[in-house]
Amino acid sequence: MVMLLQERSARSVLDVQPSGVIRVAGRTLSVSPVFDTYWRFAAARQKVYEARLAGGPGPFTDDPILQRHRFTNCFRAADRVSQDLIGDVIYQGDPAWEEVFFRTLLFKIFNKTSTWQLLTGELGEVRWDSYDYRAYDRVLSQAFKAGQRLYSAAYIVPPPQLGEHRKHRNHLRLLEMMMQAGAPRRVLSAPAMQDAYRVLLDFPALGPFLAYQFVTDLNYAAEMPFSEMDFVVPGPGARDGIRKCFGPASDGIEADIIRYMADTQEEHFTRLGLAFPGLRGRRLQLIDCQNLFCEVDKYARVAHPQIAGISGRSRIKQTYRQQAAPMRAWFPPKWRLNGPA
Repeated sequence: MVMLLQERSARSVLDVQPSGVIRVAGRTLSVSPVFDTYWRFAAARQKVYEARLAGGPGPFTDDPILQRHRFTNCFRAADRVSQDLIGDVIYQGDPAWEEVFFRTLLFKIFNKTSTWQLLTGELGEVRWDSYDYRAYDRVLSQAFKAGQRLYSAAYIVPPPQLGEHRKHRNHLRLLEMMMQAGAPRRVLSAPAMQDAYRVLLDFPALGPFLAYQFVTDLNYAAEMPFSEMDFVVPGPGARDGIRKCFGPASDGIEADIIRYMADTQEEHFTRLGLAFPGLRGRRLQLIDCQNLFCEVDKYARVAHPQIAGISGRSRIKQTYRQQAAPMRAWFPPKWRLNGPA
């Protein structure tokens, strides 16, 4: 059963002092104006998401920064690429876990729906038990020569050095290595999400951030039993956002801060008079709070240009363009958010 927002609020551990500081992991952290912006951004961005789902011509907000620039949704699973992964990859095709693992990792290595559609359009059903390196390389190489972009710019998956001369070929070899090393079985039999993450971390080119992103994607599948509140790995963008909220004293305890944000979310929304219904009653999870720090880092470049992060970036690169395609909102059935069939 999904735990509703109000059902969790009595058990949270708010520790905000009147002086504008919080205590996390034994440290006293000064709060910058970006801290309240985090909560206001989350509430405003969720309203945009709900308004877009409801339809209508827009604009969906009167916030000029949100109107002009592109930001991801508050809930990672609601973003377009995650929706494509959940609906068209994980829950389509052979439900055998080895095949689900193979499809998920193949999709996520490129993280681009058009590349997945290219492969399925040319090769039919994507399956490990009928996988042929030469066929997959042929399709991808032809597309690359034709100028088609194979990879998303959302995050960079560095190519492992596995003897091939093209990035996509080395990534295919990496996926082969994972399958042949029994990664699907080892991930599924892991006693905790962090143990499953460590299985992925052992493979070439999968650093902490990517391994965490991939195990989160795999955890959308019906077979994976873990909670998104199990653990978190802060990425570079989240560290930037955390630094803007709390300053250098936050260094080294970013994961504790993300957990603090998840645990205390109801109190902060209430404190600021903000309505935040969650995702059909689902609270922000650790992965969502981590992502929100990335987005608030970008938002603060315009809203709070005087407050420095780590990277020193001062512009938001992506501008908002309204898409004509209707939005999907279908989530892992085990979350029980989809309503009657």
